[in-house]
Parts: sequence; structure tokens; C-alpha cells
Amino acid sequence: MKNLIKTLRDYKSISIIGMDKNVGKTTTLNYILSKTKGKITLGLTSIGRDGEEKDVVTSTHKPKIYICKDTLIATSKMCFLNSDITKEILNTTGINTPMGQVILFKSLSDGYVELAGASSSKDIKIISDKLINLGAELVLVDGALSRKTFASPSITDATILCTGACVSTNMDDVVNKTVHTVNTLSLNNEKDKTILKKANDISRVGIIYKNLEYKDLNLLTSIDSSKDIVQNLDDSSTHIVVKGLLLDNLIKDIMKSTDLYKGITVLIQDATKSFVSSNTMYRFLKTGGSIKVIKKINLIGISANPKSIYGYEFDKNQFLDKIRAQVKLPVFDVIGGG
Repeated sequence: MKNLIKTLRDYKSISIIGMDKNVGKTTTLNYILSKTKGKITLGLTSIGRDGEEKDVVTSTHKPKIYICKDTLIATSKMCFLNSDITKEILNTTGINTPMGQVILFKSLSDGYVELAGASSSKDIKIISDKLINLGAELVLVDGALSRKTFASPSITDATILCTGACVSTNMDDVVNKTVHTVNTLSLNNEKDKTILKKANDISRVGIIYKNLEYKDLNLLTSIDSSKDIVQNLDDSSTHIVVKGLLLDNLIKDIMKSTDLYKGITVLIQDATKSFVSSNTMYRFLKTGGSIKVIKKINLIGISANPKSIYGYEFDKNQFLDKIRAQVKLPVFDVIGGG
């Protein structure tokens, strides 16, 4: 974890995303806040609501967010008023949430804050840039359940994934789901600049061929596009470009309809667009398919919480070791250490 903290300086913005509720996302955020205190000017925002004492969905206790003086914050008006610190308002954003407009302010004292920022990727990017312009050396974006989109490299420079016992009562199940998520978020990027240029010219779904010609299928969505894709594949096809969601059924339908996918790369915008299950991805890759991204996510670490708020816990060392054995990233427990 010490090495991970050191690497934080390499980035302007980092998203913290969770595989489920109560896996230790806010605790991971608090850990980073404590270890960077006085060393980095931080900007802080969230796509969900964090820092309140109880989860509004499960009524379970949540860790509060403790910041130090001079931290830059972007949060809704209601959370701004609930934050127990001395504040200096720096600007308003014109970005509205159900809890009021997002306000940019500076903490003039240490204390607890509540966060509730924008919900769209576009607005989070705008807010992140504003915090950087106000002097933040690193912006931390606290994610929310099932909101992987904020790990997109178009939004934040790097990502920390949080997992834990709350995902399932079965340790192996948690490990398998975590490894699949890591493998998905770590999909390699296409490096051929000519292919990337052709992909950029395709509106939504298209095929690129060996002679570098391409066919834009002119579809409004990638959903249910398998029939059009298969009809336009031939022996010279090299890439299927999918801009939008890559769903499990799309890959399954292609595999059922033709063997021409073998040796072909499915090229998507970034890994947050992939919703392919572990089994389907394994079969697709094993039988000769390939999935790459236009923009690669920089996943820099995994926070693993062996304790569940539902009263059970895993053996910490066994849990961390099982994940470490299958991924090439730092895996740490910010609560119990290790």
C-alpha cells in the first residue's frame, strides 16, 4: 500500500469504484486522505452520496469522511450545509442534483464532510477539471455501486477497485468475480494507429478489413446488432468495432452464428463498456476471439475487505492471497492491514 500511495502523485485524478455496497470504498478513500495529509492538495467529489452516518438504502452504519484543512471539495448544497468544517465558497457550478447545486469550496479546518456530486460522466469531468484549476494536485472521485463508467480514462487518469466479503458469502465466488472484473478493466488497448483512425471514423458499429477498408453499419445502437455484424463478416475481416455497450448476448450470438469471429478483434471504446460475463469471455477468447479497447483503463490497485457488515468475515490472509495469485496488481486491506 505504501508504494501505491507514492504512485498517486503520478496522476491528476483517480476514481475509486466498488463491486458492491459496503466493500470498503469510503474506508479506502479515508485511508488515502490520511496518508496524503499535508503532502498533496486534494480535490474531492463523489458520484453518489458519501460521508453520511447511515446508508439510506440499507440503514447500515457508514464511515464518515474526514478531511484536512485546505482540501478542495465539490458537493451538493445540502451536503455542503451538513459538512462539519469551516468553509470558504470558491465557486458554483450550475450543475444541479436532487440535493441542490454542486458547490466548490475550500476547507479552512479539519473535519467531516458529506459528498454528493454530479451523476453524469460529462459533469464529473467538468467538476474534476474545475477542482484542478482551483489548485488541486490530485482529484479523488468516490464512485458508487455499479457505476464503472467513472473509471473511464476519459473521466479519470487511474482507478482503484474495491471488493470485499459483502459481494458474496462464498470467498471463492468473491475472488472469481473480482478477478473477472480486474481482467475486464485491464483489457489491452489497440496499438495500431491506422486501425484506431478507421475505428474513429465508424459511427457506432462497423467492420474493418485486411485492406484497411471499413464498413460503417449505420446502426443507432450496438444492442441486437449481431445479425448485421455477422452478415458483413468475411475471411478478410480483422476488427468488429462496437461503440456503445458490449453485452453478453452480442458475443454469444456472434459465436452461435459463425466461426468467422476466430482471429477477429472486437474493439470497444474502453473497458467500462464491456458487460461480458466471465464464462462468455472465456469461451470467446479460448476459441480464437479477441477483445481490445481504444482507451485503456489504468487500474492501479485493489482494496479487499474481508469483513462483511452482515456479520461474517473471511480469513484475511487467505482472501488476499487468493486474489494476489491471479492478478498482477497491489492488493491491500486498508482496515486490517496487509
